[in-house]
Amino acid sequence: MFARRVVHKVTLGGFQVHGAFGDLMVGRVKQVSIVSIGNEVLSGHTVDTNAAHIERQLRLIGVPTVSSHTVADLQPAIVRALKLAAEDADIVIVTGGLGPTDDDLTREGFAEFLGVELELREDLLVRIREMFQRRGVPMVRKNASQARVPKGTDVVPNEWGTAPGIVAEKDGKVFFALPGVPREMERMLAASVLPRLQAWAPSQAMAVRKLRCCGAGESTIAEMIGDAMRRDRNPLVNCTAHSGVITLEIVATTDAAGEAERLAERQETALREILGPLVYGVGEETLAEVVGRQLQRLGKTLALAESCTGGLLAKLVTDVPGASRYFTRGWVTYSNDAKTEELGVPPELIARHGAVSEQVAEAMARGARARAGADYAIGITGIAGPDGATDQKPLGLVFICADFEGQARTRREVFPWERGYVRLHAAQTALDILRRGMDR
Repeated sequence: MFARRVVHKVTLGGFQVHGAFGDLMVGRVKQVSIVSIGNEVLSGHTVDTNAAHIERQLRLIGVPTVSSHTVADLQPAIVRALKLAAEDADIVIVTGGLGPTDDDLTREGFAEFLGVELELREDLLVRIREMFQRRGVPMVRKNASQARVPKGTDVVPNEWGTAPGIVAEKDGKVFFALPGVPREMERMLAASVLPRLQAWAPSQAMAVRKLRCCGAGESTIAEMIGDAMRRDRNPLVNCTAHSGVITLEIVATTDAAGEAERLAERQETALREILGPLVYGVGEETLAEVVGRQLQRLGKTLALAESCTGGLLAKLVTDVPGASRYFTRGWVTYSNDAKTEELGVPPELIARHGAVSEQVAEAMARGARARAGADYAIGITGIAGPDGATDQKPLGLVFICADFEGQARTRREVFPWERGYVRLHAAQTALDILRRGMDR
């Protein structure tokens, strides 16, 4: 990867490093791999927010993350993870395992990986003792282990805790080890690591855009956009699905910020031309936010009548600040009697077609619009499960009707998932029907 290797000493924000960092400092840093260490992360007891924070911060300076590894508090596992991460990237950032207890083995793992011994640094020991003195707390013997670092490496200063970080070099790759405590890790990353990475890659730039889509599945969208998701392209197009929303993330990486933005913009334009009305927003926009803006722009009001979604649609709508400008009221008419008494759904309609039917969904929407005096209304009825299905009406069957000032549009959907997903997908689909209806 590196055409030349210059061995010298470089000062990095208060700490010195020996090795081939001269190559990196002239803009050769390209990619980062993250290693998270800790049994508590693997068990699910602790959510790994550190890796997500590091990746977000790296993107801001134009340095992409290409892999993330999570390993247990075991020295062989740590060594293997360091080797794998070094194969993936030019920079490796490790979090966790720098505490004073017997299960904190990052220092030992680093030493084995580098082929050196741990050495006690008296200057670090003095600093740790002084920190305990300032706190008025006695220092126990185990804390002295935090003053041991692999021989020949240096430290990332930690002004917020007792565990200094480690910075090392091997085979032209740079390795940082930071504490797992988020408060300490985030501050050390900002103070000492990110400025170095930014200095090493001054010409590297990344532009990230997101398109939010609804109305088609992940596989359908992937089929529509064809080769855009090939892994050998720049920009990369990544695809994720969550609760009926498909997010297409465009990531362009170049040597100049302006060029990265142009690449991302061209890709966004191409995707919009292909996907058309499937694209409802950008960034982190929700369907409820987009629908709310449309209602305000048109000066229209909305009422809701829900059965199987149990008020979830109203929650999504009112999660948006300022929803009172367009949302008038809603009903949760779970029983047949409630549908009749609150919304005026004729009992004979329910008897003839069943509560879960196109006809009842339309009657709910019309009743809600009339009683609320709203411009638009939505009626939802369905079988969220796990009970209530028949041969003719399967689990996940939902009817959604949007009434636009007396013009009703009803959709039949079957969401073949468990109860929570059926309800959420139904609510999101209702918002999408409303969005598209207002665009016409």
